[in-house]
Amino acid sequence: MALLRGLFWFALFIVFTFCFVVLFEYGPGGFAKGVRNEYARVKSFVVKEAEGIGKTKKNR
Repeated sequence: MALLRGLFWFALFIVFTFCFVVLFEYGPGGFAKGVRNEYARVKSFVVKEAEGIGKTKKNR
């Protein structure tokens, strides 16, 4: 149960950190647009890194 609680708090920390970064960069007026922009940026980074991991495993 402690592991589940720890994962919940870690996920909550990630969400609040993401919101803080968006508010800091785009301000309260551009929050909705900023969330879309930052989500696309994070998604493209994760996809690019995942492709790199796949290529590394294939080369072994």
